[in-house]
Amino acid sequence: MLVPSDTRASRTRQFILCALLLWLAGNGLRITILAVPPVIPLIRADLGMTETMVGILTGLPPVLFACAAVLGSLLIARFGALNTLVGGLLATAAGSALRGAAPEIFTLYAATVLTGFGVAIMHPALPPLVRSWMPQRIGFGTAVFTNGLLVGEIFPVALTIPLVLPLLGNSWRGSFLVWAVPVALIAVAIMLLAPRRAATPQAGAPQRWWPDWGDPLIWRLGIALGSVNAMYFTTNAFLPDYLHHVGRPDLVSTALTALNVGQIPASFLLLALAGRLERKTWPHLACGVGSLAAIVGIAVLPGPGIVACAAVLGFFAAAILILMLALPPLLAPAQDVHRVASAMFTISYSCAVIAPVLSGLLWDATGLAWTAFVPLGVCACTLMALARTIRLPAKTQS
Repeated sequence: MLVPSDTRASRTRQFILCALLLWLAGNGLRITILAVPPVIPLIRADLGMTETMVGILTGLPPVLFACAAVLGSLLIARFGALNTLVGGLLATAAGSALRGAAPEIFTLYAATVLTGFGVAIMHPALPPLVRSWMPQRIGFGTAVFTNGLLVGEIFPVALTIPLVLPLLGNSWRGSFLVWAVPVALIAVAIMLLAPRRAATPQAGAPQRWWPDWGDPLIWRLGIALGSVNAMYFTTNAFLPDYLHHVGRPDLVSTALTALNVGQIPASFLLLALAGRLERKTWPHLACGVGSLAAIVGIAVLPGPGIVACAAVLGFFAAAILILMLALPPLLAPAQDVHRVASAMFTISYSCAVIAPVLSGLLWDATGLAWTAFVPLGVCACTLMALARTIRLPAKTQS
């Protein structure tokens, strides 16, 4: 049956609009979070912070990501995924702006909690929106918002020091307000332009929101995604000290840049290939093997090899992140996507909080710097083992 050309054009416009809004929402997940590291020296000097206080400030968002994800599921069940996403963006923007007005450290912590809460409830809102807006292109839609997330990590890191701070007289408070503005604008754009599908819960019986913690699927998904998050966050945390330990402090900036920029090619590659790979097991195994090889390389190779392996790890971590985030809308019934996603984020970010602690304990207990990467090797092996247990459905014909 032929589809009229005007109908095809309308569908194409709608598809492009949805892709753009998903990409913008992905940016909103990380812009305000990554606005903090570039100005930490200024905050520390202004508020008289200790290194422990700095650690608490940077550690609050991942803790919120784990603790508030299920609350996001409740909000989605009550108000819909779209309304929850918009509310999360507005809360994130408000928290960022309030950080700039914080008179002392505890007010800064409170504003950071609000920012982390907003991001935490957005996490489980995006998979159901991908399923609603792009039911036949779930892998592509996931790759789109994940690409936005990765780009959103780069903007504040790349622009705050050379551009934003000089324009604001080196004011860290003003920089938080500046980065709150695009997040608020993204919320307004989504509120005005998003399709109304999935905007509110379906009429009838109330949607369930509490995850089924007895379902082995959510534990497999959560631990698998947690392995990815643990590898990424722990490498970011320990790579600088490790390079100092091996006598190559000159490579710290280069290696961290390689780890994070290495994610971008993977996100663009998955934009093209996600639809072909989303229901296959071998890409998960390949990413696990690639990640393990990169981790071993970081631990045993000399300086330039560490930088190269950091880029490789970033590439495979981003690829498997996209593939994992596509699984809740692929595997769960439409009415349960938010429950599965929220449980997956709770478990995965808990892993991201625990793994760096284990790495630090191993380094301290053995006195051997390379042992900090042993838990990451275990994570890569866990990822490969779990990939074989996740049954991906065949693609249905529309």
